[in-house]
Amino acid sequence: MDDLGRATISRVSWRLMPLLGLIYMVAYIDRQNVSYAKLQMVSDLSLSEAAYGLGASLFFIGYFLFEVPSNLLLERVGARLWFARIMATWGVVTVLLGFTSSPTMFYVLRFLLGVAEAGFFPGVLYALTLWFPQAHRARAVGSFMLASAVANAIGAAIGGVLLDLDGMLGLRGWQWVFIATGIPAVVLVPVVLATLPSGPAEARWLTERQKSWLADVLHAERSGEHVADHRNPMRALADPRVLALSVAYIGFPLAAYGLGYWLPTIVKGFGVSNTVNGFLNVIPWTLVGLALWWVPRHAARFQNQRWHIAGPALIGAVALVLSVLVPGPVLKFVMLCIAAPAIFSGQPVFWTLPPRFLKGASAAAGFAAINSIGNLGGFVAQTVVPRIRDESGSDLAPMLFLALCLALAAFGVLLAERRLPTSA
Repeated sequence: MDDLGRATISRVSWRLMPLLGLIYMVAYIDRQNVSYAKLQMVSDLSLSEAAYGLGASLFFIGYFLFEVPSNLLLERVGARLWFARIMATWGVVTVLLGFTSSPTMFYVLRFLLGVAEAGFFPGVLYALTLWFPQAHRARAVGSFMLASAVANAIGAAIGGVLLDLDGMLGLRGWQWVFIATGIPAVVLVPVVLATLPSGPAEARWLTERQKSWLADVLHAERSGEHVADHRNPMRALADPRVLALSVAYIGFPLAAYGLGYWLPTIVKGFGVSNTVNGFLNVIPWTLVGLALWWVPRHAARFQNQRWHIAGPALIGAVALVLSVLVPGPVLKFVMLCIAAPAIFSGQPVFWTLPPRFLKGASAAAGFAAINSIGNLGGFVAQTVVPRIRDESGSDLAPMLFLALCLALAAFGVLLAERRLPTSA
């Protein structure tokens, strides 16, 4: 790549990724806050673990139903307006969760939160295809997903602190968790409207030469004979390669949300306070951030990158099982600190697979389909996993289930990747 190309990618990265990462960080905190609220909310609403897990998981049903329509609208109206709409609605719903007064209200608001946020993550994945050539996309996705690790670390630190505000201004700690984490999404809406371009052509901070270079490189990649742009983008949903990647992806969110949902509860079982629990949970998410930075950069050295997806997943599966089998809280926590980065670190490389055979509106639909179907794993993680725990009375059984799903996802990726063109 020449000096113009390097300068263009560097400017795009520095101008675009911090804002997108900040938005995703706020979004991820608003997803995961339910795992800390659970520590008080279960008793206040007289819910069993399984019933609370069902309510928490309804987020993924709303997400699943509205993901593809949301991404197709984004492709039409542009990232700037659509991301602002998504943020405003999810922020309001999150604040309303702080005033939940019944199980039914909890269920309805969690479903609406999924509806509100649907389209953001795959929308960013699609938007990145408008800004980054294939060779730079895994690192861009990794930088974006790095925000999820920062979000979990920050969420872990503030989740316990907010719980310990219990009684301030007459509100319970779990209410403060929702209110304090929902407000930033609403506050960021005018920032997004003022600063986020919908595409390179609108970027005032790129020179005309840089815009031209980027347009030429991306056009050449999208003109490949193996890249599909269906006239009806919904046809992408029936593409066997999209379906194969969707099924393979399920295990990644399932393991990620299963671990994220249960980690505060597991650490609480070590006998620590809410605040100490929160700060201990910073450690695994810091390691996730380091892995999300390193793995995509290491993968970029190789023509065939599928083992950078499957390998970490298999390591994560083993670590999840060992987190129950090894003796003592210290070793258990070490295994969780290995499992967390292993589960997340291959996903940026995974998201470079769809653009190898899709472009345009078909890519928007394909990203949304894979992510929405895959995120049903989050529904499973927060419904089936608590039920396994309740019915078995075992800590090992749910971890075995998560590990099996993660291992199947790894092998699914290896099989699906064989059906894809080697390049766009």
